[in-house]
Amino acid sequence: MKIHINGKLVPKEQAVISVFDHGLLYGDGVFEGIRVYGGKVFLLEEHLKRLYEGARAIRLEIPVSQPELATAVEETVEANSLQDGYIRLVITRGAGSLGLDIRRTSDPQVIIIADTISLYPPELYEQGLKLITASTIRNHPQALSPQVKSLNYLNNILAKIEGTDADCLEALMMNHKGEVAECTGDNIFIVKNGVLKTPPTDAGILEGITRAAVIQLAKQAGLDVREVTLTRHDIYSADECFLTGSAAEVIAAVSLDGRQIGDGKPGPITKDLKKRFEALTRGE
Repeated sequence: MKIHINGKLVPKEQAVISVFDHGLLYGDGVFEGIRVYGGKVFLLEEHLKRLYEGARAIRLEIPVSQPELATAVEETVEANSLQDGYIRLVITRGAGSLGLDIRRTSDPQVIIIADTISLYPPELYEQGLKLITASTIRNHPQALSPQVKSLNYLNNILAKIEGTDADCLEALMMNHKGEVAECTGDNIFIVKNGVLKTPPTDAGILEGITRAAVIQLAKQAGLDVREVTLTRHDIYSADECFLTGSAAEVIAAVSLDGRQIGDGKPGPITKDLKKRFEALTRGE
């Protein structure tokens, strides 16, 4: 495997950074997870736009231009002969002192990893996921904007641990107001009486790239799509529920906290949107 790091493609064994990098010491940096389908990077421009906006929000200067970074991503995919897979694009603050002062850091690291991924077992795309509600809530949006995909994912990791402890591969996270936000790595949608609903961005969610693509597909299919505040009751009583994410794509959720959602199987609208997303990404 070849890793693109600071303008060079090197074997993964040689892809190293300083132990004084603030990305390692403090989780100071940003990242994107991007999919590759048929050798082509999916929605690369949208991902890079979010990456640069997030970096700007935390005063992190990415040392290459957006077009240059796009070229580097495509070169990394080609170097690894990747047809269908996943890209992890990481920007760290760079090496510095043992302290928080960003003025003492230098040389931000640009790291591109292109590999295969399988987030959930194939059978779960047919059967659907079981979820629990995590006691760990989403970070307060006034502490850190949820639109910044920072390298510090401890908030999500703790919620994920709660899920796996309960034998669930995903967990639902609430916001500071007790409203539904998103899952540890995926956005959430429900269907009720033919209406597709998902939490708005001011619920403290990441405005997912796959989320936006699915909303567009749903509108093209003639569905009524609403971004509205949701509670756990809305999910318990939904006709269907599904999650979206770059790694997860579109996957049904069939229960929450032991309560069956709908008939306990992936619903017709979920199946249709999953098929439409596959056609968009794979030409199926």
